[in-house]
Amino acid sequence: MNINEFRHLSENGENWTEAFRAAVSALERNGGGILEVSAGVYKTGPIRLASNMTLDVQAGARICFIPDRELYPLIDLEFEGIQGPCRTPCIYARGAENAVLRGDGVIDGCGEYWWRMVRSKTLDRPRPYLVCFDRCTNVKIQNLTLTNSPVWTVHPYRCTKVLIEKLNIVNPPDSPNTDGIDPDSCSDVKIIGCTIDVGDDCIAIKSGTEDTPSRVPCERIIITDCHFLHGHGGIVLGSEMSGGIKNVLVSSCVFYQTDRGVRLKTRRGRGGTVSGLRLDNCQMEDVMCPFVFNMMYFCGKGGKLPVVSDPLPQPVCEGTPRLEDVSISGISIKSCTACAGFFRGLPEMRIRNVSISDVSIEMKEGAPKKPAMLERCTEMSRQGFYLCETDGVRLTDIRFENLNGPAVTQDTGADCSIQNVSSI
Repeated sequence: MNINEFRHLSENGENWTEAFRAAVSALERNGGGILEVSAGVYKTGPIRLASNMTLDVQAGARICFIPDRELYPLIDLEFEGIQGPCRTPCIYARGAENAVLRGDGVIDGCGEYWWRMVRSKTLDRPRPYLVCFDRCTNVKIQNLTLTNSPVWTVHPYRCTKVLIEKLNIVNPPDSPNTDGIDPDSCSDVKIIGCTIDVGDDCIAIKSGTEDTPSRVPCERIIITDCHFLHGHGGIVLGSEMSGGIKNVLVSSCVFYQTDRGVRLKTRRGRGGTVSGLRLDNCQMEDVMCPFVFNMMYFCGKGGKLPVVSDPLPQPVCEGTPRLEDVSISGISIKSCTACAGFFRGLPEMRIRNVSISDVSIEMKEGAPKKPAMLERCTEMSRQGFYLCETDGVRLTDIRFENLNGPAVTQDTGADCSIQNVSSI
């Protein structure tokens, strides 16, 4: 089925909302099928997919989502771990099975309209995601160019069996909160061969906050052969991680000019456990700080309370986050400016069991910057690894070039073994 069969329902080719709605309804009545979008420009409101349905945006086709908030009715969804009314995503499916979004065309969220409301503080509700699959099973998103997202670009939420492959995601560097791909409380996710250049985090793995009523872990995530350009972080875990994040494998990826490479951010009150992170065979260039693991990140509601950054131990409770079992190996880093790695645990819950091996780090001159976002963080330039409140960190076969100061700084409560660490 081709969308042009429903051209008569468009408003002189200027608004295809009813055409897409009718086409999807026709496919749904038939139990599914393929909706082809051939070359041309299609301006529309939200498109809602259903089970056993493929939206095929072909080469030369561009779907542009009309910048008018009235076209995106409020639905019950979640944004940054808070359940409530959100604007309908541009492309959305809920409870669907075997839904596919593919093609060599372009999906344009026309996000400037939404970004202006953020900057002017006139936004009434959370912005629409560009692509959101909500509680779906066996999802595939392939080959497309996604651009100008109103907020997060691809958001699988509580999905199982997700394949995201060969996407080109491009959002302006100053566009607010325009993450690339954010798996949220999902399981069995593969992200393969994507290029991501956005205004916030490239990939952010999430699992709700302390305010999320029913917390579900995000687990069994594979990220490979991806290219991250710019962005606040290349691969980020959190800050919404109250449901836990488990078993994440990152391999053969390239990070270029991301503020930070791999980053975990959480705080007291969030709870949840991050465990089983593996990073292997990656390259980073012109990254301020390649590795940041920060358990005093001042995120979300209550993030600036004094208890978040209190250096004294607090009672261990459900709201105490945990980070353990991290392995980093085979990493080549060039033009690192602030520090090689920043690890800040909690005195009552240290970062545990971290192995970093076979890593080469070339530092370069640059203005001092804070490698992590937390109170009392000092600016750094060409520093080595900073460790505070860690237990069982192992540094093996680390090679520095143009380092300023010691290879490792062990602050309060840091336990670290060092073997074959050199600097020239």
